[in-house]
Amino acid sequence: MTIDAVGGVWRYAMDLATELVEWGIETVFAGFGPPPSERQLREVSGKRIVIWTDAPLDWTTDREERLDEVPDLLANLVASNGIDIVHLNLPSQGAGLDVDVPVVVMSHSCVVTWFRAVRNSAPPADWVWQKQRNRSGFDRADIVLSPSESHAEALRLNYGQIPNLQVVHNSSRAPLCSLPKEDFVFAAGRWWDEGKNGAVLDLAAPCLTWPLVMAGASFGPNGQQCTIINAKHVEHLAHEETMALMSRAAIVASPSLYEPFGLVPLEAARCGAALVLADIPTYRELWDGAALFADPRDPRAFADAINRLTSDAKLRIDLARLAQKRSSTFSPGAQAGEMAEIYTRLTRGFTAPQHWSLA
Repeated sequence: MTIDAVGGVWRYAMDLATELVEWGIETVFAGFGPPPSERQLREVSGKRIVIWTDAPLDWTTDREERLDEVPDLLANLVASNGIDIVHLNLPSQGAGLDVDVPVVVMSHSCVVTWFRAVRNSAPPADWVWQKQRNRSGFDRADIVLSPSESHAEALRLNYGQIPNLQVVHNSSRAPLCSLPKEDFVFAAGRWWDEGKNGAVLDLAAPCLTWPLVMAGASFGPNGQQCTIINAKHVEHLAHEETMALMSRAAIVASPSLYEPFGLVPLEAARCGAALVLADIPTYRELWDGAALFADPRDPRAFADAINRLTSDAKLRIDLARLAQKRSSTFSPGAQAGEMAEIYTRLTRGFTAPQHWSLA
């Protein structure tokens, strides 16, 4: 399984690999992009990382030729480790891949759908190759997965039909809990990512009746930056520290312009928080009826929605309960079961392994 240490793929891979053990599936990781932090290395201790390559993630480079080594790196990994199935967490990694085992491509996000959602445009001309690489990866895959119907539809609109496209929702291993809540609003994200829309939430902060805490990096790997002035900002937290802070908050907000799934609302719901979310297709699909929604391009609208919950304890508690009930739909066991069924289906016709290895 390919992974990176920059975004949500890390959490997805760690949690899924843990659950797949129950199905007799061992996961072998191949890392791409910036190396993991010491905290991340401690988390993966005991799991199996074979290589961490110098090859970049497609969205962190403007030079397509830097990805040319990826197919050979992956093919050598498959051959030298007895891999039974390849699970790629970037579609472009499938372009040109020549292996004799099934290939699963998971589209967690992509530059093309990001530009359409965030800037309502196609990528710049010098990034057209991104679309071509991703399309090649989709065509190479035996199955393409999306974490939501909304993202699947965005893929179809931007790439055309993808016949082998299927939805498998993400999940969270955060325990269901209902700890006593404190009167503050919490938000978490890679705020340097324009799609996470941290600037709008920071502009809403002075209009809020409760304090706002924004956790997450404000500087990105390619010099991206989000300046947070009005909210209390906590730059670097380990995942468990983020969850500890989130579990105390009565309200959790996510102003994202672009979310193929959105892990933060799911984790917050499992913690028993009331949700205020951007009114985007993914969040409507997953959380309609269990959250308040606001225009993600309007700071005042976000502030009004949050203040509605701060002033109405009954509504806040009711929505928190509805969100927590909804969160049980996205369980790790269900996700792992769907993935194990897909792996089994794809390996029919191949020699059945006695002990599975997944890369």
